[in-house]
Amino acid sequence: MSNAGTTPEPQAAVPSPDVRRRAPLPAGYREGVITAITVMIGFSLSFVRYWAFEAPGDWTANSVIALIVLVIPIVVQIYTLYRALLVADDDETTYRSTIRWFIGSICGMLVSVALAAIVLSGRN
Repeated sequence: MSNAGTTPEPQAAVPSPDVRRRAPLPAGYREGVITAITVMIGFSLSFVRYWAFEAPGDWTANSVIALIVLVIPIVVQIYTLYRALLVADDDETTYRSTIRWFIGSICGMLVSVALAAIVLSGRN
């Protein structure tokens, strides 16, 4: 038989040298960070609930500013949880970026809780 009427077999694609190899995380890393993020979200939401509904005193401009500053790290924590739940977060480079977002949200929450405590101490 002749090969005149058949199509040639496709050749395997050769990856370009600039393509980064995917490095999966060791077992348990994603689960651990997801747990840590959800614990922080739980703390943050509980603190905001206390701040908004149970703290003594009247609302002032400073307490509204403190509440806004409290909400920003919570939004970042929710975004971090979203990133951590993505399949792409199993890659080491993406995971590192997610961890940076998480640490940033924790630092933001620390600053905002300190600000809220300062404002609360000034309430009568």
